[in-house]
Amino acid sequence: MKAPKGKYAWTATVGEKGQIVIPKQARDLFDIKPGDTILLLGDEKRGIAIPPKGAFSELFAAAFDRGEDKSS
Repeated sequence: MKAPKGKYAWTATVGEKGQIVIPKQARDLFDIKPGDTILLLGDEKRGIAIPPKGAFSELFAAAFDRGEDKSS
């Protein structure tokens, strides 16, 4: 079965310390470098998602956007 364009699947093994290695192809595709911080999202019914690394800064900015704060 051919994957739809832009869709990927990889596997990773969880080590004794609970660590996983992100496959090289995924690191290259998403420009993940050593020392980068990634965001893990979890849903008990749907599983774990790792959004693109830019999503972390967007989420942080949205959560702390002072432009929406009417109380100050």
